[in-house]
Amino acid sequence: MFQGDLPESERIFYYSTEKDDPIKTKEQEKSGRVELPADYVYIRKNPFVKLFSAILYRGFKLFARFYARFYLHMKVENRKLFKKARKTGYVIYANHTNPFHDAFSPAIVADRHIYTIAIPANLYIPGIGKFLPYLGIMPLGSTPEQKAEFHAAIDHRLKQKNCLVIYPEAHVWPYATKIRKFPQGDRSFVYPVRNNIPIFTMTTTYHKSKKKGQARPDMTVYVDGPFYPDPKLSDDENRAKLAEKAYESMVKYSRKNSYEYFQYRKKSDSQK
Repeated sequence: MFQGDLPESERIFYYSTEKDDPIKTKEQEKSGRVELPADYVYIRKNPFVKLFSAILYRGFKLFARFYARFYLHMKVENRKLFKKARKTGYVIYANHTNPFHDAFSPAIVADRHIYTIAIPANLYIPGIGKFLPYLGIMPLGSTPEQKAEFHAAIDHRLKQKNCLVIYPEAHVWPYATKIRKFPQGDRSFVYPVRNNIPIFTMTTTYHKSKKKGQARPDMTVYVDGPFYPDPKLSDDENRAKLAEKAYESMVKYSRKNSYEYFQYRKKSDSQK
């Protein structure tokens, strides 16, 4: 969906609020909310499972490189900035503009293993959903116990100096060129503050394809950072400050968009 060239009439989405979802899974449409399985395990300690996960992740990265280069025609700017955070884990905050790109690209943009926060509905995507936990997907917990396990698992992965990927806009808006307000405010910025680690931003921009006859745009991804928590500020102040910096950074790089493949138009009162 939204991957190939689409006629112009199918590239317009009318929305009431920025929380509207152009893409919904069948599970979301049926129930509105998909719960995490009661027996879900965030940190798997079985050595055979860990080996399977490592092999699968390597294959995933190889495919991601091929997919990004030859299908998405993606370029990355400022990747060297990650070298400034060699001694710690870090969090990437990115704009949410393409379901396939957003799944694959952070693995080749970041300089280490990625773990990505996602909703439980992703585990039920036909074909690939059951493999996502082995590739680093961290589904949000549904019960208080699962939420505690989720937070502990996030902290554990960051202490291992891995990369956590978060899409603070929450909803995928394909090929969107505007940065939307973060619906959860600064709540997702608790992880870098709690672990005293830096954040980076990863902003995807779209440009007219150089390939003759292709309407679907090419991509350029811009990395920015690192931005660190300020030891002089409280946790609440640091969350707000980092959220502000991340938003401003993504807005700055979103101005480099040069092609609007998909249009987003707010509904008038008569259309609601």
